[in-house]
Amino acid sequence: MTTQVIVHACYYPDGTIKEIGERPASMTGQQWFNFLCQKVPHAGAALSGGRHIFRLTAGDLDALKAEAGA
Repeated sequence: MTTQVIVHACYYPDGTIKEIGERPASMTGQQWFNFLCQKVPHAGAALSGGRHIFRLTAGDLDALKAEAGA
């Protein structure tokens, strides 16, 4: 069984990222969101209430963090 991780993001009313989970210390929340949108757009889903999620396997998340320089 593959472990799935859900990365949650919340927007400010102007559309910028307020907070996002699993963020590497070397990136701002907005940079991490943009990185995920570019690298795994198929894993993202917009939700109501100014929220967004990315569904990733634990291995994919680890690889993305390593690529981002975490």
